[in-house]
Amino acid sequence: MADNNAIFRFDGRRFVVTGAARGIGYAIARLVAECGGAVAVLDLEGANPGAAAAKLREEVENAEIISQICDVSSYEQVLAARQALDARWEAPADTLVNNAGIAYNAPAEEMTVAEWDHMLSINLSGVFYCSQVFGTPMIQRGSGTIVSIASMSGIIVNRPQPQVAYNVSKAGVIMLTKSLAAEWAPHGVRVNAVAPGYIHTSLVERFLGTDVLRDYWTGGTPLGRMGTPEEIANAVAFLASDQASYVTGATLVADGGYTLW
Repeated sequence: MADNNAIFRFDGRRFVVTGAARGIGYAIARLVAECGGAVAVLDLEGANPGAAAAKLREEVENAEIISQICDVSSYEQVLAARQALDARWEAPADTLVNNAGIAYNAPAEEMTVAEWDHMLSINLSGVFYCSQVFGTPMIQRGSGTIVSIASMSGIIVNRPQPQVAYNVSKAGVIMLTKSLAAEWAPHGVRVNAVAPGYIHTSLVERFLGTDVLRDYWTGGTPLGRMGTPEEIANAVAFLASDQASYVTGATLVADGGYTLW
């Protein structure tokens, strides 16, 4: 891994990263810790955020990492998580990374109301709940940064898989990012998003070696490959850093060029 410490420094910063027990969220938490930031790993109980935090402490020397169980689709759990973290840190978080999300495919005419509601409750409502709950102390303090993980699926319709609810949820994250950025800029709070393309995580393992991967995913990507969680973490770190101090309301598309075609 490249030495990102020369580019980004987060000493004295307190990061909350949702969905951080694995995948992109874990890569974000690790990079933040490598760059000197304190990190709270938030995830569902079944994802075992405590074990993820312990692993990060082993991987990153002198890292300040804590964990908290939280279902972002529950406003009450998000509020309780913030209160718990504020007490442990003896200060509110100054950076929030909204990474938690789910994905599944279903034709629009077959999707159940429960499936639709579940997708939107986590991927969109969860982003709003966390942004409001963790963003309010930022507004009161007059500074803060929020970065949400959207998707290129909020910009284009993917092929060949039908995923209307996922696409709509991620398009909502992009507009939520713009709306919050406009409202909270006078309070010194920057709000941005990263829109990844196809990223090589455990969620796509079952597609490796398939026609879907060859013909549509990597075949439709100008760079000819999937991205890595670390590449998305780098994009998040930039938007969260002082190097992006004049950037707000932006969605940084990190898709290997997929949306160009």
